[in-house]
Amino acid sequence: MPNNYSIFWQNLQNYFDPIIFSWGFFSLHWYSLTYLTALLTVYLLLRYRIKNDYFYSKNILSVPLLDKLSLFLIIGVILGGRLGYVFFYELGYFIQHPVEIFWPFSQSKFIGISGMSFHGGLIGAILTGFWFSKKNNLSFLFLASFIIPAVPLGYFWGRLGNFLNSELYGRPTDSAIGMYFPTDQTHQLRHPSQLYEAIGEGILLFLILWPLRNSPKIKDSLLWIYLILYGFIRFFIEFFRQPDLQIGLLWLNLSLGQWLCLGIIAVGIMGMLKARNRS
Repeated sequence: MPNNYSIFWQNLQNYFDPIIFSWGFFSLHWYSLTYLTALLTVYLLLRYRIKNDYFYSKNILSVPLLDKLSLFLIIGVILGGRLGYVFFYELGYFIQHPVEIFWPFSQSKFIGISGMSFHGGLIGAILTGFWFSKKNNLSFLFLASFIIPAVPLGYFWGRLGNFLNSELYGRPTDSAIGMYFPTDQTHQLRHPSQLYEAIGEGILLFLILWPLRNSPKIKDSLLWIYLILYGFIRFFIEFFRQPDLQIGLLWLNLSLGQWLCLGIIAVGIMGMLKARNRS
């Protein structure tokens, strides 16, 4: 028989309103606030690296250069994340409604852009970083190794935003950790997979990569290490996450997210092998 604590946990989502406040046509969502917090967190960590990590503070990176890089990366992540969502998950719908790809209004209210793909955002960030490194005569792997250790802590806030927005929840469960999500029309207890991802792909990866940030042995391999570790962690957590309704499970009963993770794991392994051969 459920006790008061388990009842509170199961219904925790009912205590959150996705909208912090509304004023006229403008509504501020927790989702938007956590994403802004994620960007600020990564920026402050990178600024710390420039000022305190010897290898970067004594090199050619500077705060003004970081400001330019941050602006371009934000654009790259947003464009890549949105286009990745459109291409991977809702291509048919957005072919018929192309204006909605970047239209932030619904029923005359500003709601922001809902629907982002991590894998698309990752591709956007990598392409932007590659372009920026060439434009500023930097090594791409040098720049990637500078950025990567800060990324997971920002990712933590992003997944927390998904949780507060009652989206991307997990598969049904009878375990004590299950909870109800207001957006789930079946009203079943489900895994809070957003929190699993926030902890695994966010905090855990940060605790692994941040201490390694100044290691000279892997200074050009942090991108490949991140891709491999993220891919493995996300692949496992996907077994607890509800597959996208419009896609379901694919070959071998794996979700689209798992197949994309296998792809980035493969890229990470190839990058590591190439780095080893070069050394």
